[in-house]
Amino acid sequence: MSAALRHDEALGLEAFGAIDRMREALSAQFSAGLSPASLALASLDWWLHLSTAPGKRLELGYKAGRKAARLGNHLIAALMEPDTPPCIEPLPGDHRFSGEAWQKQPYSFWAQSFLLGQQWWHNVTHEVPGVSRHHEEVVSFATRQLLDMVSPSNFPFANPEVIEKARATGGANFVQGAYNWLEDCSRLLTGQPPVGAEDFVVGHDVAVTPGQVVYRNRLIELIQYAPTTETVHAEPILIVPAWIMKYYILDLSPQNSLIRYLVGQGHTVFCVSWRNPGAADRDLTMDDYRQEGVMAALDAVAAIVPGRKVHAAGYCLGGTLLSIAAAAMARSGDARLASLTLLAAQTDFTEPGELALFIDDSQLRMLESMMWNRGYLSADQMAGAFQLLRSNDLIWSRLVHDYLMGERTPMFDLMAWNADSTRMPYRMHAEYLRKLYLDNELAGGRFMVDGRPAALQNIHMPLFAVGTERDHVAPWRSVYKLHLLTDAELTFVLTGGGHNAGIVSEPGRPHRSFRIALRRHNDICLSPDEWVEAAKVREGSWWLAWAEWLAAHSTPERVPAPSALGRAEAGYAPLGDAPGQYVLQR
Repeated sequence: MSAALRHDEALGLEAFGAIDRMREALSAQFSAGLSPASLALASLDWWLHLSTAPGKRLELGYKAGRKAARLGNHLIAALMEPDTPPCIEPLPGDHRFSGEAWQKQPYSFWAQSFLLGQQWWHNVTHEVPGVSRHHEEVVSFATRQLLDMVSPSNFPFANPEVIEKARATGGANFVQGAYNWLEDCSRLLTGQPPVGAEDFVVGHDVAVTPGQVVYRNRLIELIQYAPTTETVHAEPILIVPAWIMKYYILDLSPQNSLIRYLVGQGHTVFCVSWRNPGAADRDLTMDDYRQEGVMAALDAVAAIVPGRKVHAAGYCLGGTLLSIAAAAMARSGDARLASLTLLAAQTDFTEPGELALFIDDSQLRMLESMMWNRGYLSADQMAGAFQLLRSNDLIWSRLVHDYLMGERTPMFDLMAWNADSTRMPYRMHAEYLRKLYLDNELAGGRFMVDGRPAALQNIHMPLFAVGTERDHVAPWRSVYKLHLLTDAELTFVLTGGGHNAGIVSEPGRPHRSFRIALRRHNDICLSPDEWVEAAKVREGSWWLAWAEWLAAHSTPERVPAPSALGRAEAGYAPLGDAPGQYVLQR
């Protein structure tokens, strides 16, 4: 067959595939991006196995009877003695029924009924013999979403706090709540940020650490920050944030800016600011992000601060990409890195947390078709998935507070940053989800860079990794698996907070603590639970421990701070003031 005929045949076959892509993209608009096939398969797997498990069904009937008896006994006791303690406590982090008004009847009875029902449905969706773990988690998650919808706290005449607010305001809270709802809908439809976000202007209120853009290409701007000390550590720091977020999560307000803190500790700090991609960037790949992002930034830092190794730090996806780049550099003998720091970054995706609910072959196919159609994954599509993971906090609690109580949650810098979202290019994000989340190629030694595997085992420089206790994006136990992938010296930190608030944990913030332990080359590898038992607890911010660690792995003698930013003679003249242009793109 001639090459022309083969080309024509390929185009014809591609046209058939495009029909499927268009159908899937259209379906996604009506299913909020969720794959109906994936949900149906999980539901069928659960239902078939439950229907053929008489022992499990008898157990559920027995537990339902016990819970009904508990509830009845509690009601009788509460009618006789109002101070009777509840028969079931909410799960940790569930504050829907924590108010004093919920302890009175009949609201206490409704709350207790709901919590017992919620517990029973947990039993219904778990430990059904024969159901695959993924399908069990999907069914449990879907059931939890439905239960959260019908929580008594969401209904104005079943929520005593809403009733009391209506009594105190003469019903004005409902009028104000309706106004809040209309305002939010208007802002959503017109693409405006949430109420209050306009008070946090990038470059004026947030991202204000002085610096200069010293390099720019189609993917990144590289910012070098102005020193504030007369002498600096010899080795500079290069920070690679995730491209799913704007970089200034690490440079929020002056009092909680990690970048400003590092500069104040005498470090020469560089940070990557990713460009917000559009439909024209649909074919950018993960390797483009590695070469034109990490490696281009490293080349610039090496030219601006010649003859010095670099402390590299990556946050979230940026840390995953940085670990891939570091492994490839180690394989090729590139020794420009002095150390590697990974902040809430996964390298093994066998236990990626609740995000795995949205990652299977069917769901990924649906997601790829959505991105194929638009050229990117939009911010609202990503936000919806993250909101579902914490629907109590991010959806229903807000509905009650803003629309039923008629109040507004005060905006603060981290919330405003979270609303300043980005897009993900089609091909890159598809590769990331399939190769890392679905196939776990990096941990398996199968992720290829320049035709050779990027093996983390080849990394021998000192490592510093941070996990956060309540991280639903990169669970700390998943981050901890780095211990199993390299035998390099590894200092691991487990800090309080979530994926963002745990990292933005400045010194002086009250009620902060962390655990820290060093695993040397010849030490035995502990399980996560063993590590928690063995690791020392420190009060305060983990930033202090990281600053000590960086100083210990830097040249002892400090050098004079640079008198100018960039290095014009090497082709890296300043291009403009920080925070640059890319961070302002919508």
